[in-house]
Amino acid sequence: MRPLLPLVALAALLSPPAAAQRADRATPGWVRVRLETADGPIVLALDSRHAPVTTANFMRYVDDGRFDGVSFYRTARNKRDPRYGFIQSGIRTDARRFLDTIPHESTKQTGIKHLDMTISMARLGPPGAANGNWFITVGAIPSMDWTPTNPGYAAFGRVVAGQATVKRILAEPTGGGMKGTLMLQPVRVNKAIRLDGTAKPTGRPRPWLIERRRDG
Repeated sequence: MRPLLPLVALAALLSPPAAAQRADRATPGWVRVRLETADGPIVLALDSRHAPVTTANFMRYVDDGRFDGVSFYRTARNKRDPRYGFIQSGIRTDARRFLDTIPHESTKQTGIKHLDMTISMARLGPPGAANGNWFITVGAIPSMDWTPTNPGYAAFGRVVAGQATVKRILAEPTGGGMKGTLMLQPVRVNKAIRLDGTAKPTGRPRPWLIERRRDG
């Protein structure tokens, strides 16, 4: 669940598969998701053609409402240039929202690099340990890509709207654990909404909702 801290911030580039993706319309092979955050909306385009396993995993969480009410809780800024880095969100260690871990789709396998505004899976452990935590890059971070000595992280899409929101979150004050990268005031994700295709809820229990009703 702790991606490598970027060493060098590079210029923002579009990967060839993402070049034709737009926020305002559906595109074959892509699934859009709108994150309604307390700091503004973010629209993601997930590459289901090149990263089918990772995209399907993310959409299970969306369709089940498992990302509704989570937060962006980590912002890791580049030490040389704090305009770049990554922000992290997801279920953290909330076992009530947990689904299964998934196989690792490396950047070598998918061809999706960690460029500017890329969404990728976070994990705490070896490849195959990712589940419901993810991060968005600000600036290119090639150190997160696959190499012969590093499995890297599973990139699976990009931000197509709301880039200013991502940058605002990156600038939030941090401190505490994870080498001082935990946000002092996490930014809530009020709701994650599928924009394309038909929702496919898992039908698995959602105990956090039951506990919320009891508390109310």
